[in-house]
Amino acid sequence: FKEYKIDKIITIEASGIAIATVVAQRFNVPFVFAKEDKSSNISNDVYTSKVHSYTHEKDYNIIISKEYLHENENVLLIDDFLAKGSACSGLIDICEQAHANIVGIGICVEKVYQSGGEKIKEKNYNLVSLARILSLSYEDGIVIEE
Repeated sequence: FKEYKIDKIITIEASGIAIATVVAQRFNVPFVFAKEDKSSNISNDVYTSKVHSYTHEKDYNIIISKEYLHENENVLLIDDFLAKGSACSGLIDICEQAHANIVGIGICVEKVYQSGGEKIKEKNYNLVSLARILSLSYEDGIVIEE
């Protein structure tokens, strides 16, 4: 994503934070993470989106204070895994509410067999994954795209 002007890195708590920190340092820009549910140290003036956790089998809201995400900012979304795309779609929704420009989406590991990446690409977002797992089974093990 070095060819893009990036103003801010956006991720989701908690597993995306470590990766977003490194990416933000590389681009010398701040990063913001969407919190899962509201806490007492955040005002009521927030962007919010509902996401589904397939790991925990529940829906929850993610939020970012309007203080930290602004119109026309060029943002790069970063996360560790992309499976069915719910978390990524929630971050996209929040950025769209803020009228921020999503210049790209960087994922460490995409589980291709769960089709979240295809859903994101259908929306014409620039999605780049460092590793793409094509299949995962006891018989064949982990099959990674070369």
